[in-house]
Amino acid sequence: MSRVLSVQFRRFGLPGATVLLLAGAGLLYIVRWEWAAGWMSLVMGQRAYLVLSCPVAIGVGAWLARREHRAGVAELFAGTPRPRYQRILLTLGAVGGAVGLAQVAVLVVTGLWIASTARYLPGAAVAVAAVGVLAVIASAWLGMAVGRLAPTPVTAPVLAVAGFAAILAMPMAFHEDWQSMLASPSWGMNQFIEFQTIPGRVSAAQAIIAAGVAVAAAMLLSASRWRTRTAALLPVGLALALGVAVMPHDYDRVNIDPVAQQPVCTEDTPRVCVARAHAGLLDEVTPHARQALTLLAKLPDPPTSVVENTNTYLDENTIVRYGADAVPFELEVGEDGHLKHPESLVDDLLDSGGASAAGCPNGFHMATAMAAGAWLSGRQPVADPDAGTYVVGPGETPPPSDEVEATRLWEGLRKLPEAEALARVVAVREAALTCGDTNGLLERPAR
Repeated sequence: MSRVLSVQFRRFGLPGATVLLLAGAGLLYIVRWEWAAGWMSLVMGQRAYLVLSCPVAIGVGAWLARREHRAGVAELFAGTPRPRYQRILLTLGAVGGAVGLAQVAVLVVTGLWIASTARYLPGAAVAVAAVGVLAVIASAWLGMAVGRLAPTPVTAPVLAVAGFAAILAMPMAFHEDWQSMLASPSWGMNQFIEFQTIPGRVSAAQAIIAAGVAVAAAMLLSASRWRTRTAALLPVGLALALGVAVMPHDYDRVNIDPVAQQPVCTEDTPRVCVARAHAGLLDEVTPHARQALTLLAKLPDPPTSVVENTNTYLDENTIVRYGADAVPFELEVGEDGHLKHPESLVDDLLDSGGASAAGCPNGFHMATAMAAGAWLSGRQPVADPDAGTYVVGPGETPPPSDEVEATRLWEGLRKLPEAEALARVVAVREAALTCGDTNGLLERPAR
């Protein structure tokens, strides 16, 4: 039987698996900035693109099912002593194993991209990935079942297009997030923040639905009579009922993993901390953070630590304001999994004299913040590398950029006696620490 399975794997499973592997890995590589932050980002990104992978698997399954019909060997196989269900199960095992391995291989290939920096692997990430594998297997089996019932040249492309339309449209037919999550394996998988997760009960409910579809497809392929094929509706109905029971009905598509937000800090001082989700970047952040603390030491009562800002701003009741002894910062991950724009991190930490806008509802006056930091660093203000371009409408005069305004304020500070310039920077820092208005503080005498 192992020899037969090997033949079926090469004949049926390998072609479809190759298509899925190349398409999945290529697509994820193109959008690598979406998932390079860590393992949860990667598996959720792969699940989001099931909107394409599942229709491809359905089309591949239908194409494979037609091969037997096209070869004209159905009657020959029917006359062999081996029961039909055994032959079908071998084919299902070969195809399911191949496409499932292809889905795992996509994770392995893309995971090598971030293996050196992604340290936090929660159990929820494994569950999310497993549901994706099961969904692709169920899709391929469903395609085989329909392809066997309608072995025409147009079945595979029509099924692929119909599957794509269904995965897009079905979730939109519902008003509740939990219903949409059951309707599509790709719904709600786009991360808003890197601390986002998928609860275990949600993954369990989705796995039940996918398993029900897989069992129904296997029954359709194995059955030889329409009455028996009708029974394939039973596992789908049972899976729906059980999935609805398991799925939390108060589900909100943005769930935060508190463990991913926990600080991971250096053992020595000055203390530098990042979120556990970014633990692999601590060594990259530390030298820049300590350089900023050295420059901030000229302030009275300077901050003594640097911590990653883990506020999500999705719930105002959970917003944390950091004290004067810590400099919070936004950690951005580049598409290579390493720290994004490390050359600008020191300047970002010095903005407003080390007082971040984290937790402030209206932020800060950016030009003032940049100018205060530039005075501390002794370097001319530099624009944010990710800053957008102001679009000028007809007859409008574009406002001065933050960099131009910050440079003007910085040059004004340099002309002042050092004690007066320092006092104005301190005034900006004190206002920023209380979320006050910092605009104009660098141009008025310190009290």
